[in-house]
Amino acid sequence: MCVTGSSTVLPLQKVFFFFFSETEFSLLSPRLECNDSLTMAQVEKRGGLLRKSSASKKPLKEKVVLMYDEIFMTEDPSKCSPRFWEELFLMKVNLEYLEGKLESLDGEELMKIKDNINCLFQHCIQALGEEHPIRVVNALQTLCALIRGVHQKNKSTSGFDIINMLMGFDKAELCMKNLMESLDSLLCAEGSESLKSLCLKLLLCLVTVTDNISQNTILEYVMINSIFEAILQILSHPPSRREHGYDAVVLLALLVNYRKYESVNPYIVKLSIVDDEATLNGMGLVIAQALSEYNRQYKDKEEEHQSGFFSALTNMVGSMFIADAHEKISVQTNEAILLALYEAVHLNRNFITVLAQSHPEMGLVTTPVSPAPATPVTPLGTTPPSSDVISSVELPLDADVQTSNLLITFLKYSSIVMQDTKDEHRLHSGKLCLIILTCIAEPMRHRKKAADKNLPCRPLVCAVLDLMVEFIVTHMMKEFPMDLYIRCIQVVHKLLCYQKKCRVRLHYTWRELWSALINLLKFLMSNETVLLAKHNIFTLALMIVNLFNMFITYGDTFLPTPSSYDELYYEIIRMHQSFDNLYSMVLRLSTNAGQWKEAASKVTHALVNIRAIINHFNPKIESYAAVNHISQLSEEQVLEVVRANYDTLTLKLQDGLDQYERYSEQHKEAAFFKELVRSISTNVRRNLAFHTLSQEVLLKEFSTIS
Repeated sequence: MCVTGSSTVLPLQKVFFFFFSETEFSLLSPRLECNDSLTMAQVEKRGGLLRKSSASKKPLKEKVVLMYDEIFMTEDPSKCSPRFWEELFLMKVNLEYLEGKLESLDGEELMKIKDNINCLFQHCIQALGEEHPIRVVNALQTLCALIRGVHQKNKSTSGFDIINMLMGFDKAELCMKNLMESLDSLLCAEGSESLKSLCLKLLLCLVTVTDNISQNTILEYVMINSIFEAILQILSHPPSRREHGYDAVVLLALLVNYRKYESVNPYIVKLSIVDDEATLNGMGLVIAQALSEYNRQYKDKEEEHQSGFFSALTNMVGSMFIADAHEKISVQTNEAILLALYEAVHLNRNFITVLAQSHPEMGLVTTPVSPAPATPVTPLGTTPPSSDVISSVELPLDADVQTSNLLITFLKYSSIVMQDTKDEHRLHSGKLCLIILTCIAEPMRHRKKAADKNLPCRPLVCAVLDLMVEFIVTHMMKEFPMDLYIRCIQVVHKLLCYQKKCRVRLHYTWRELWSALINLLKFLMSNETVLLAKHNIFTLALMIVNLFNMFITYGDTFLPTPSSYDELYYEIIRMHQSFDNLYSMVLRLSTNAGQWKEAASKVTHALVNIRAIINHFNPKIESYAAVNHISQLSEEQVLEVVRANYDTLTLKLQDGLDQYERYSEQHKEAAFFKELVRSISTNVRRNLAFHTLSQEVLLKEFSTIS
């Protein structure tokens, strides 16, 4: 006997929250037999129980759970109940039970019900085209549970087995085509924002079910049936962007990384040619909001500690780096949004202009209406920041509102992240920040930010240099972050190359940079033995020396004034002992037959002009002091000697100082990004927990159906 349920007919809107009463369950006695090993001590929801049973009564189950149990039998559930699938999608989904049931079966048991799983998957896709939104909602959530459950159970099997289990090989192409077309239609429609949100959750679920997304073979169908245009539409349309921008940006960043080194990824190709201003600005606003939310959280925590360093970050003239070494304030970083920024900067040349688009300072904007309920902040999650500031930044700028832009917001973020690189996670996050800065520096635009009250106007590149200088002076420690230092110096070098090429005279406090570089050389020398045990310090030393050579050879083309060039010479002469010590060290190692001979020799040759300057001017300065009977010369007196003796100075022309190797992800950073994307995928999947797929809001929105 196959009983489908109570004969009582209820209004459709009541079905959505409908649970069978005890009397009605008496009609369903054949279905009350438990086919799984769930005990009464387990969570009632996971077991699909309405209440705990007494000693004399069997546990009562939700109707949807009974229907799931029929699917997990070998027979077609629609044989006994022709309206089975139609009724199923009117029932409130029990995600935990469905996914848990899939995970509880072994491979052989799962294969026995493969036809029913295929049928459920196909009916879910069919339900996405239904007029009634509640059916669509339930179908989307059922798909989430199916995909997660089957993948969780088949971690060790190939992607093709997963495809066969969910859809069947023969129907996979058509199923995925229909699924992607339905999702595309729902995302582009003017209908429910809740449905769009759930579509994005499903897509994130689909993309992140495996840690290594490149091993997720189902994504081949997502490549063929692109939703790229739907994502762009969300980003370019302010209302949709406010609701779904974060998920859309994270989804795009993950899709771009699917087999990016092994095949042609259409999402990479399409992202690289986007030139629509509204779309690019929309993406920038989403990223800026997420980074600004991080900065705000740090500021709030810092104020609690009463350290007061963060306030300096809002002043672009001041230090861009937070150097409170005594007490580290921990705020969870967001690599998912950093990856999105990286891909935008790296792939799309048009995005560079978005970095300088002014918008009201994210941290200063307040929403006049009552704030939305705060969402728990989770690492690398898919929940957008709680403060709704994207809408505010699209209002006409008020003269009294301090403005910022994506680059400044990112620099503030970077300055916080890079203050503590002892932790491996933050070390990698800092590395990603420097990689992004490397990509930015290659086509760097020296655009000036909008004038702020009481602040002198400076090009944005000055803020980048500020951050690099502060990183240099604050990370000379036992656990020396060599890789980050090399990237930092590379950023500075690329900026100088741009200065020289375009003959842009940048008004910057160059002495701070020169002093930082010399102090770094002193640190390398004083810790030679310890550092050489782990690193080739001569690579970094050569880069630093060549930065000085860049200033010496081409400084007259980009330093702001002739006096700036004089100050360069003064600084080299003043710190001549450091350069003399460096020369002695590299000469010693280059004349020995050790492993550092070649590397040290390169530094020896690079020091030729610096030593020529020192050897040329020092005797003249000593002579000037002797003639004038001065024991200690002032800076102005030394500069007077320098200016009077340029003509007799002979320097060697050094080739290649203004050349650099262009950034290449595939050849040098592939391993880093594969691990990064794996970590992001894991965290995004973790944050797509059941509570984020809750139906409460959705059911309220669709509580009545005409």
